[in-house]
Amino acid sequence: MEFSWNVLWFIVGVSLLVTVHEFGHFWVARRLGFKVLRFSEGFGKPLLKKVGRAPDYTEYVIAAVPLGGYVRMLDERDGPVSTADLPRAFASRPPWQRILVLLAGPAANILFAILLLWGMFLADSVTEVKPVIGEVTTGSISATAGLRAGDQIRSINGTPKYAWRCRARTAASATWCSRSRIPTRVANSPSRAKSISVWGSSSGARRCRH
Repeated sequence: MEFSWNVLWFIVGVSLLVTVHEFGHFWVARRLGFKVLRFSEGFGKPLLKKVGRAPDYTEYVIAAVPLGGYVRMLDERDGPVSTADLPRAFASRPPWQRILVLLAGPAANILFAILLLWGMFLADSVTEVKPVIGEVTTGSISATAGLRAGDQIRSINGTPKYAWRCRARTAASATWCSRSRIPTRVANSPSRAKSISVWGSSSGARRCRH
Protein backbone atom coordinates (compact mmCIF):
# COMPACT_ATOMS: atom_id res chain seq x y z
CA MET A 1 0.00 0.00 0.00
CA GLU A 2 2.82 2.38 0.88
CA PHE A 3 4.51 1.63 -2.45
CA SER A 4 1.31 2.52 -4.30
CA TRP A 5 1.06 5.84 -2.49
CA ASN A 6 4.71 6.60 -3.28
CA VAL A 7 4.11 5.88 -6.97
CA LEU A 8 0.99 8.05 -6.96
CA TRP A 9 2.74 11.02 -5.35
CA PHE A 10 5.71 10.56 -7.70
CA ILE A 11 3.37 10.85 -10.68
CA VAL A 12 1.64 13.87 -9.15
CA GLY A 13 4.99 15.56 -8.48
CA VAL A 14 6.37 14.88 -11.95
CA SER A 15 3.13 16.04 -13.57
CA LEU A 16 3.19 19.27 -11.60
CA LEU A 17 6.80 20.02 -12.49
CA VAL A 18 6.21 19.20 -16.16
CA THR A 19 3.09 21.37 -16.29
CA VAL A 20 4.96 24.34 -14.82
CA HIS A 21 7.90 23.75 -17.17
CA GLU A 22 5.79 23.49 -20.31
CA PHE A 23 3.63 26.42 -19.27
CA GLY A 24 6.79 28.53 -19.22
CA HIS A 25 7.49 27.62 -22.86
CA PHE A 26 3.83 28.13 -23.77
CA TRP A 27 3.38 31.51 -22.07
CA VAL A 28 6.52 33.10 -23.53
CA ALA A 29 5.83 31.68 -26.99
CA ARG A 30 2.33 33.15 -27.01
CA ARG A 31 3.58 36.49 -25.73
CA LEU A 32 6.20 36.69 -28.49
CA GLY A 33 3.75 35.82 -31.23
CA PHE A 34 4.60 32.18 -31.96
CA LYS A 35 1.69 30.05 -33.10
CA VAL A 36 1.16 27.24 -30.58
CA LEU A 37 -0.63 24.19 -31.94
CA ARG A 38 -0.82 22.02 -28.82
CA PHE A 39 -0.18 22.17 -25.08
CA SER A 40 -0.04 18.58 -23.79
CA GLU A 41 0.20 17.24 -20.26
CA GLY A 42 1.52 13.72 -20.78
CA PHE A 43 2.27 11.59 -23.83
CA GLY A 44 0.35 9.11 -25.90
CA LYS A 45 -3.33 8.98 -26.70
CA PRO A 46 -5.29 12.10 -25.64
CA LEU A 47 -7.79 11.40 -22.86
CA LEU A 48 -9.19 14.92 -22.70
CA LYS A 49 -8.89 17.63 -25.32
CA LYS A 50 -10.13 21.18 -25.53
CA VAL A 51 -9.69 23.44 -28.55
CA GLY A 52 -8.93 27.09 -27.84
CA ARG A 53 -10.30 30.15 -29.51
CA ALA A 54 -9.50 31.56 -32.93
CA PRO A 55 -7.26 32.35 -34.66
CA ASP A 56 -4.82 29.74 -33.31
CA TYR A 57 -7.26 27.03 -32.16
CA THR A 58 -4.64 25.69 -29.75
CA GLU A 59 -5.34 22.18 -28.47
CA TYR A 60 -5.12 21.66 -24.69
CA VAL A 61 -4.59 17.97 -24.03
CA ILE A 62 -4.32 15.57 -21.09
CA ALA A 63 -2.73 12.39 -22.44
CA ALA A 64 -2.60 8.79 -21.24
CA VAL A 65 1.02 8.69 -19.99
CA PRO A 66 1.47 11.43 -17.34
CA LEU A 67 5.29 11.25 -17.16
CA GLY A 68 6.06 14.21 -19.37
CA GLY A 69 4.49 16.74 -21.69
CA TYR A 70 5.23 19.08 -24.56
CA VAL A 71 4.33 22.30 -26.33
CA ARG A 72 4.04 21.96 -30.09
CA MET A 73 4.54 25.11 -32.12
CA LEU A 74 4.02 25.74 -35.82
CA ASP A 75 7.23 24.89 -37.66
CA GLU A 76 7.83 24.63 -41.42
CA ARG A 77 10.30 21.81 -40.75
CA ASP A 78 7.36 19.60 -39.73
CA GLY A 79 5.38 20.20 -42.90
CA PRO A 80 3.92 22.81 -45.23
CA VAL A 81 2.99 26.15 -43.64
CA SER A 82 0.60 28.63 -45.19
CA THR A 83 1.95 31.96 -46.32
CA ALA A 84 -0.23 33.77 -43.75
CA ASP A 85 1.17 31.72 -40.85
CA LEU A 86 4.78 31.60 -41.98
CA PRO A 87 5.88 34.68 -39.95
CA ARG A 88 4.60 32.95 -36.79
CA ALA A 89 6.40 29.64 -37.43
CA PHE A 90 9.15 28.71 -34.99
CA ALA A 91 12.06 28.67 -37.46
CA SER A 92 10.97 32.03 -38.92
CA ARG A 93 11.22 33.90 -35.63
CA PRO A 94 14.37 35.83 -34.61
CA PRO A 95 17.02 33.75 -32.80
CA TRP A 96 16.73 35.74 -29.56
CA GLN A 97 13.00 34.96 -29.38
CA ARG A 98 13.61 31.24 -29.93
CA ILE A 99 16.24 31.29 -27.18
CA LEU A 100 13.82 32.97 -24.79
CA VAL A 101 11.18 30.33 -25.49
CA LEU A 102 13.69 27.54 -24.80
CA LEU A 103 14.87 29.15 -21.56
CA ALA A 104 11.36 29.88 -20.32
CA GLY A 105 10.72 26.29 -19.21
CA PRO A 106 13.65 26.01 -16.76
CA ALA A 107 13.04 29.58 -15.61
CA ALA A 108 9.43 28.71 -14.77
CA ASN A 109 10.60 25.74 -12.67
CA ILE A 110 13.09 27.88 -10.75
CA LEU A 111 10.50 30.59 -10.10
CA PHE A 112 7.97 27.98 -9.01
CA ALA A 113 10.47 26.47 -6.52
CA ILE A 114 11.22 29.92 -5.05
CA LEU A 115 7.54 30.77 -4.67
CA LEU A 116 6.77 27.35 -3.17
CA LEU A 117 9.51 27.62 -0.54
CA TRP A 118 8.54 31.22 0.22
CA GLY A 119 4.94 30.13 0.71
CA MET A 120 5.99 27.29 3.04
CA PHE A 121 7.98 29.64 5.26
CA LEU A 122 5.22 32.25 5.13
CA ALA A 123 2.76 29.65 6.37
CA ASP A 124 5.20 28.85 9.21
CA SER A 125 5.17 25.19 8.32
CA VAL A 126 8.73 24.56 9.54
CA THR A 127 8.60 21.80 12.16
CA GLU A 128 10.10 22.73 15.51
CA VAL A 129 10.72 20.50 18.52
CA LYS A 130 9.24 21.75 21.80
CA PRO A 131 11.88 22.43 24.48
CA VAL A 132 10.74 19.67 26.86
CA ILE A 133 13.32 18.24 29.26
CA GLY A 134 13.99 14.52 28.89
CA GLU A 135 16.25 12.69 31.32
CA VAL A 136 18.02 14.80 33.96
CA THR A 137 21.28 13.36 35.27
CA THR A 138 21.46 13.21 39.06
CA GLY A 139 23.93 15.74 40.44
CA SER A 140 24.15 17.70 37.19
CA ILE A 141 23.82 21.48 36.92
CA SER A 142 20.30 21.05 35.56
CA ALA A 143 19.27 18.84 38.48
CA THR A 144 20.79 21.25 41.00
CA ALA A 145 18.94 24.15 39.39
CA GLY A 146 15.65 22.26 39.80
CA LEU A 147 14.95 21.00 36.29
CA ARG A 148 12.95 17.79 36.16
CA ALA A 149 12.04 15.38 33.37
CA GLY A 150 8.93 16.62 31.59
CA ASP A 151 9.53 20.31 32.32
CA GLN A 152 9.03 22.61 29.35
CA ILE A 153 11.27 25.66 29.06
CA ARG A 154 9.18 28.81 28.64
CA SER A 155 11.89 31.48 28.72
CA ILE A 156 15.63 31.97 29.21
CA ASN A 157 16.99 35.26 30.50
CA GLY A 158 13.59 36.85 29.91
CA THR A 159 13.31 35.75 26.27
CA PRO A 160 10.38 33.40 25.42
CA LYS A 161 11.48 30.11 23.88
CA TYR A 162 9.26 27.77 21.89
CA ALA A 163 11.76 25.40 20.26
CA TRP A 164 15.02 23.63 21.13
CA ARG A 165 16.86 25.57 18.45
CA CYS A 166 16.01 28.93 20.05
CA ARG A 167 16.55 27.62 23.56
CA ALA A 168 20.00 26.21 22.80
CA ARG A 169 21.20 29.40 21.09
CA THR A 170 20.04 31.68 23.91
CA ALA A 171 21.26 29.38 26.67
CA ALA A 172 24.71 29.09 25.14
CA SER A 173 24.98 32.85 24.70
CA ALA A 174 23.73 33.64 28.19
CA THR A 175 25.91 31.04 29.91
CA TRP A 176 29.02 32.06 27.98
CA CYS A 177 28.65 35.79 28.63
CA SER A 178 27.35 35.93 32.20
CA ARG A 179 28.91 35.48 35.65
CA SER A 180 25.58 35.89 37.38
CA ARG A 181 22.42 33.81 37.58
CA ILE A 182 20.50 33.20 34.36
CA PRO A 183 16.76 33.23 35.12
CA THR A 184 14.98 30.37 33.40
CA ARG A 185 11.22 29.81 33.51
CA VAL A 186 9.90 26.28 33.08
CA ALA A 187 6.50 24.64 33.33
CA ASN A 188 5.61 21.03 34.12
CA SER A 189 1.98 21.54 33.03
CA PRO A 190 0.08 24.23 31.10
CA SER A 191 -1.17 25.78 34.34
CA ARG A 192 1.90 25.31 36.58
CA ALA A 193 5.11 27.23 36.05
CA LYS A 194 8.22 27.83 38.13
CA SER A 195 11.32 29.97 37.88
CA ILE A 196 14.84 28.66 38.40
CA SER A 197 18.31 30.13 38.02
CA VAL A 198 21.37 28.64 36.33
CA TRP A 199 24.76 30.12 37.08
CA GLY A 200 26.85 31.30 34.14
CA SER A 201 30.41 30.14 33.59
CA SER A 202 33.01 32.45 35.09
CA SER A 203 35.68 31.05 32.74
CA GLY A 204 33.40 31.71 29.80
CA ALA A 205 32.59 35.20 31.04
CA ARG A 206 36.24 36.13 31.04
CA ARG A 207 36.39 35.27 27.35
CA CYS A 208 33.23 37.15 26.43
CA ARG A 209 33.55 40.38 24.43
CA HIS A 210 31.06 43.24 24.77
